Amino acid sequence: MEINKFGQVKVSEQEAFNAVYSGSISNFDNLFFEEHVAKKFNDSISKNKDAIKEIQPLIDIEEDIELFDEANQCTWFMPDNYCSNLIDILYESCTTQEEKDRVDKELELFIQHGMFDLLFYLKYLVDTMRENNIVWGVGRGSSVASYVLYLIGIHKIDSIKFDLDINEFLKEI
Repeated sequence: MEINKFGQVKVSEQEAFNAVYSGSISNFDNLFFEEHVAKKFNDSISKNKDAIKEIQPLIDIEEDIELFDEANQCTWFMPDNYCSNLIDILYESCTTQEEKDRVDKELELFIQHGMFDLLFYLKYLVDTMRENNIVWGVGRGSSVASYVLYLIGIHKIDSIKFDLDINEFLKEI
């Protein structure tokens, strides 16, 4: 077993076989295999797709953090159709036209920067922490310049009240 600098666990064919055979592992979600191993396994289970989940090949992206992020952002756990009405929730939280205009502007920027889908995961994270009485900070760094993140609950700083420019948050991206 080998762990790369991104924390991906690369498992050899023999190690996977031994783990399954011994019963020490039944979930391959966080393990990655060489492409030929993953293909071989997935081909062999193709007749029983409903019973056995396919495994993911390791994507050789160790030197490119952008490729790593792109490949992994779509594999985060979130219940199906969770918070599909997030945009409605954001606008319903607004009480003034200024707030709605700020949400419009920020959503456009999140889309332009390829970060729109991240908002759904952040909403899920905040809701999960609330449900489990997990405490998180009131706000830190440039994220407090985002009114949308304030509405989602990531931080407690009203960026409109304190006249914080959203570009402070997104300037590094």
